[in-house]
Amino acid sequence: MAKKTIVAVAIFLFLFSTTGYAQSTSLGVKASTLGLGLELERSFSDSISGRIGVNYFTYGYSGTEDNIEYDFDLKLRSVSALLDWHPFKGSFRFSGGAIYNGNKLDAKAKPSSEFDIGDGTYYNIDTLKGKINFNDIAPYLGFGWNTSSGKDKGLGFLFELGAIYQGSPRVELSATGADTSLPDFQANLAKEEDNLQSDMDEFKIYPVIALGLIYRF
Repeated sequence: MAKKTIVAVAIFLFLFSTTGYAQSTSLGVKASTLGLGLELERSFSDSISGRIGVNYFTYGYSGTEDNIEYDFDLKLRSVSALLDWHPFKGSFRFSGGAIYNGNKLDAKAKPSSEFDIGDGTYYNIDTLKGKINFNDIAPYLGFGWNTSSGKDKGLGFLFELGAIYQGSPRVELSATGADTSLPDFQANLAKEEDNLQSDMDEFKIYPVIALGLIYRF
């Protein structure tokens, strides 16, 4: 539902027209902290334009959280609907809007002879897995440069700095093994979720840095 809302707003922006101004359209490719992306931009006036974009990337890495070693699988997936304001009617712009945030982390603990989970130590855990998700809809603010802005057509460069407020992560852990049937295990697993969530709170605000090429036609 959230993704459909973002797409509907984006379509509305691109159907919107203003009188007395020759609109132009551009297509951009970029690499950013949101992944690899495609972006379609439409100018509504010499100072206002709108953009829709999609981003995707996957990355695997290892790390330690709360004294447990995990293999992480990061999946970056997002759809953006943004408005740009060019205060000087040039390449510099301020941007704001909303992002459908499908970014998530899957975690799998590395095999170990013992696991410190919550306030307990367990020796018979076969698997320990986690899912880390964020708010589906995240507001975005940023600024940058699009050197194709104001041109009739041609190739340009884009650079952008911004931030997404994606809220506190939602952490869900699951485990298998003989010790999961112990009376205190579920309570300690819940504490471990809280500990992991606290470690991930630094990602409430996610920085965005983007570089790319854009062609106006």
